[in-house]
Parts: sequence; C-alpha cells; structure tokens
Amino acid sequence: MNTLIGHATQDGCGGTEQDYVQLRKYFLDNPATKELLPSWVRVNRNTSQFWQFIKYKFTTYAERRDFIWNEMNPLLEFCESRQSFPAEKTISEVFSKFDEAGIHSAWQKALERKSSDPEGAITISRTILESVCKHILDEIGVEYDSNKIELSDLYKKAANELNLSPSQHTEDIFKQILGGCSGIVNGLGSLRNKLGDAHGKGKTNIRPAPRHAELAVNLSGSMALFLLKTFNARQS
Repeated sequence: MNTLIGHATQDGCGGTEQDYVQLRKYFLDNPATKELLPSWVRVNRNTSQFWQFIKYKFTTYAERRDFIWNEMNPLLEFCESRQSFPAEKTISEVFSKFDEAGIHSAWQKALERKSSDPEGAITISRTILESVCKHILDEIGVEYDSNKIELSDLYKKAANELNLSPSQHTEDIFKQILGGCSGIVNGLGSLRNKLGDAHGKGKTNIRPAPRHAELAVNLSGSMALFLLKTFNARQS
C-alpha cells in the first residue's frame, strides 16, 4: 500500500520498484488473492507503468490516495483475516493441469467462497474430490455410473486402483492411515449432505461457520492432492 501511494504522490516514501514487482507477482501467483487484485495492478507490471496510469486518472494526491485505499481494501481485509494457507498454492498448481475435469476451477471457487459462502464452499469441496476420483478412473479406464455412484464409492474404486485401500496392506500403520483417509472422504460427503447448499433446508437447519468450510476445503484439497500425486507416481 505504501509503495503504491509513494509512487502515486511522488513523495519518495514507500517501497521500491522491486518491492512492487515482487509483491505483485506474489499476489498474482496465489489463486486465493489473484482475483482480489485491482485490474490496474494486473496490467501495470512496474512502477513506471503504474505512474503513467495514476497521474492521468487523478490530478490531486488526495484523490489518488482515496482511490488506492478503496481499490486495495478487499485484499487488505483478506490478508488481515489470515485466510491464506501455505498448501493452497501447491494444490492449485497441481489442479491447474486438470482443467478439462474442472478441478482447478472448483478449487478456486472453494477458496473464494469459504468465508463469504460456507455452505457453497462445503459443496464445492465434495465436487473437488469427486472430480479427482472420476478423472483418475477415466484415465485408468474403470467404468462407473456417474448418475448414481456416491463419493464414498468413487473413492473406494480409485483407492483400490491406486493401492490405497487399507485391505491391500498388511502393516498396521498404513492400514490405520489409509483407513483415516477413507473416513475423511466419507465425512466430507456426509458434511456436504448435512451442511452444504445442495439440498433444501428446513426451519431448524444448522448453518456452517466459516471455520467448518475452511476445514472442508483444506481436507478435500489435501486428499485430492494425495490422490493425484499417487496417480502420477504410478503412471511414471
């Protein structure tokens, strides 16, 4: 913020051009913050381009300060609420390779909605896992009824093909961990049915809090990432 205002008012304060370039790249690389950046930050790649933009848009320093504060406020609020997680970038990068299955799009929607729309984020979390399982089964050539099969059954089929079923292992620790993974997937499916927005609600319905959506989004992302990495390792 100080970097932008410093260059907009030419007062010599704030960060350098390198600071602007690095911060711009950081927020653009993170899918959780990319959409919160104003369009003029996306198109102005350095402070010289930004100066050419801002000096003609407003003639006074006060107008420029107000404009920058208002435009950057959504991103500031997001950062102050600490909603960004280290795993998000890694998961998003992996999902971006599977746009044909809609996985990357679903993950971005979940990140955007987990605070503003917890019910929607929970529903999308289930969609992420369902898409990953279907993608893996399609690639392997395993048939399934897409109109009837439940998430738990999809995961069971995918896990069996990837040697991730507890029954395929003899070591207790692996059986325990893989059993826990299965429990997470089943729980996410049930959570979506109970707290998601896929079904109509009665008068006494339970509304999920952002923390519930946050848990669902991150659990589904971690499980989907684990499945995809296991699939890629077996393919290679």
